[in-house]
Amino acid sequence: MTTEASFTATDSVLIVGAGHAAGELAIALRMNGYTGAVTLVGDEPHLPYQRPPLSKAFLSGEITIDRLHVKAPATYDNAKIEFIPNALATRIDRVAKTVTLQDGRQLSYGKLVLATGGRPRLLSLPDERVNKAPNLHYLRTIGHVDGMREQFKPGNKLVIIGGGYIGLEVAAVARKKGIDVTVLEAMPRVLQRVTAPELSEFYSRVHTEAGVHILVNTALTGFEFDESGKVTTVLAGDGLRIPADVVIVGIGLIPNVEIAQEAGLLVDNGIAVDEYGQTSDPDILAIGDCSSHPSAYAGRRIRLESVPSALEQARSAAALLVGQLKPYNAVPWFWSDQYDLKLQMVGLNQGYDTVVLRGSPANRNFLAFYLKDGVLLAVDSVSRPQEFMIAKKLVAEKIKGDPAQLADETRPLKELLAPAAPAA
Repeated sequence: MTTEASFTATDSVLIVGAGHAAGELAIALRMNGYTGAVTLVGDEPHLPYQRPPLSKAFLSGEITIDRLHVKAPATYDNAKIEFIPNALATRIDRVAKTVTLQDGRQLSYGKLVLATGGRPRLLSLPDERVNKAPNLHYLRTIGHVDGMREQFKPGNKLVIIGGGYIGLEVAAVARKKGIDVTVLEAMPRVLQRVTAPELSEFYSRVHTEAGVHILVNTALTGFEFDESGKVTTVLAGDGLRIPADVVIVGIGLIPNVEIAQEAGLLVDNGIAVDEYGQTSDPDILAIGDCSSHPSAYAGRRIRLESVPSALEQARSAAALLVGQLKPYNAVPWFWSDQYDLKLQMVGLNQGYDTVVLRGSPANRNFLAFYLKDGVLLAVDSVSRPQEFMIAKKLVAEKIKGDPAQLADETRPLKELLAPAAPAA
């Protein structure tokens, strides 16, 4: 993959996708002095908006659509960025340099940026009624939340399929609203794919104390429906039958790579890009959840579903499009809000052999350090934002961590940071 920075201000930039990464890229282009045409194509009616609040403040009704916008609508007008809503891109012609939309329109581009994001992984049950049920929902878009709001009311019985971040965030909002909540998780513990057993146990306890019924090692087997097609009962292993007024499914995300794959672009767990966001075609870039990139931190190619990552990738791509080289090589970090707790995570903990706790889960604020052969891989922080900022630097430096020092709250974490180089 060869990066070419020979872009001119007369090139037009077409951005397919209108999520967080796309919105950031469009504005960053203008801030970097790009004067060519910039067009955003989105398959929803909305300008770029934040997705994390969908399962929290937006679902609960605490904030409105206006508060979700990445930038105020007037910002795009002032920056002369064209927005084409409700438009699904279906085909790329790399020779003619055009993108075909579902309605037959063709858009030309000088440079194309794919910010196509991802879509919820659907249940794979054979019953065709499953994904047509009016009270079975996935959660990825404003439209998804709007579709479930009427059923999201006190006294209703909610069954959540999947004990990951989305499922647990929805559970927290639902309990605050007085909804009866059951979480079904097929694996032995919630958050198993992303956290240590200590974190899983902590969050299981927090939710159980809030009144959530958590069922682990419990696989979904099917549903029962009424005559209108609504789900009335969730069926699980060992003959378990759970009454349901509403069902929300959160079992993962599938990156939208098909349009790139059909155009012959290299795909490797996402649209493969280099550290600048460029694909195997020098005129096409990709950013955000749909892309995979080389990571010096991880030592391999990775794909991240992370807002901070999407924003940094967008800025790197914008720099390339104006002839600058600003490689993306940040350490990944994420967050999740549940009840009054803020979980912040930095790094990737795959392969860890030791977990060290700093603070007590019983006090509902602590850190979990993930080590491999004594090297710090990742940190989870529960309601300790100041120490988390230091933890981000420690993970980036890949420090050798003494477990006793990491656990000792009388020893400031900043003592582990490498001393700053003296001024010249």
